[in-house]
Amino acid sequence: MKLTVQSLHFDASQQLKDFADQKVGKLDRFFDGIISAEVVLSLDKAENTENKVSKITLAVPNDTLVAEKQCKSFEEGIDLACEALRKQLLKYKEK
Repeated sequence: MKLTVQSLHFDASQQLKDFADQKVGKLDRFFDGIISAEVVLSLDKAENTENKVSKITLAVPNDTLVAEKQCKSFEEGIDLACEALRKQLLKYKEK
């Protein structure tokens, strides 16, 4: 699986990129046909504390799965998005 991590409007630390790589890499356990994954981390202009947006896009054969979460931290957003994608992968696999 090819994985890319992008950060918009800020520079992501290597530790954050490694965290995203580790979490998204675990999705291979649920479906081994994942072609590529793209993680986009961005800061929302909202004034509240939940201004960190984590969007994960998975390319699978004949489809694209997407999960986007807005949380207080990027780690929490990546965690929640991976959980949503896990459920999507299990449904996709049943088809």
